[in-house]
Amino acid sequence: VGDLIWAAGDMQARGFLIGATSGRTTLNGEGLQHEDGHSQVMAGNVPNCVSYDPTFSYELMVIIQNGMERMFKKQENVFFYITTMNENYNHPGLIKGQEKNIIKGMYLFKEGKKGNKRVQLLSSGSILLEAIEAAKILSAEFGIQADIWSCPSFNELKREGDEVTRWNLLHPEMKSRISYVTKCLEKTKGPVIASTDYVKLFADQIRAYVPRSYTVLGTDGFGRSDSREALRNHFEVDRYFITIASLKALVKDGELSAKIVKSALKKFNINTE
Repeated sequence: VGDLIWAAGDMQARGFLIGATSGRTTLNGEGLQHEDGHSQVMAGNVPNCVSYDPTFSYELMVIIQNGMERMFKKQENVFFYITTMNENYNHPGLIKGQEKNIIKGMYLFKEGKKGNKRVQLLSSGSILLEAIEAAKILSAEFGIQADIWSCPSFNELKREGDEVTRWNLLHPEMKSRISYVTKCLEKTKGPVIASTDYVKLFADQIRAYVPRSYTVLGTDGFGRSDSREALRNHFEVDRYFITIASLKALVKDGELSAKIVKSALKKFNINTE
């Protein structure tokens, strides 16, 4: 995949490269050569490669429509790398007005209920489903509300943030611009926790633009042949680890006691050693 992306960038190709069965935990038991926790990071190195890791069919629809417009109507020399999964789950409908935000790489998928203690959960691909379940656990068992953000492209978010940083550097006498990630999160409350099916570096690259404490979960290391559930537990990116990371971040912010994290570890039967 790295060679294909690099060659396409070098020859200024146009089109869609679909990374089927992507992610380090999405395709279980069919050989380690399919387990991909890094291609999105590699894609981000090629400037004319526009890459996305969508979760839902409506996100994919919006991304492909945008790609067709850019490559064939506007005649831009870019190509799209899109990672897709091999997993069955329910797909909600498109929330009208979110199309532009999907393309930018981040949008509010579901706002939590009212509550003083809250966290911001960022995720993409199949692990967004685990973040959705983690939000339910946080609310039902700990009284903590979570705003859930779908992030179809951490790469595009990073690029936009870098462009804003460069513009601010070269225009010191003008009012500083604010990155899209900062705009999304600056008026929210609580620590920010990101989780993906890729290495931590993937989601960590927007850290400079996250306005508060930022915790990243990812699938660093070699892949293994096992069930999705077991793999997500092994790499510590499932709903229970997202919950633990959220609780620990609130402890760091002085919002919770560390005893709550300890009891949650016991409750979820997590072997800390």
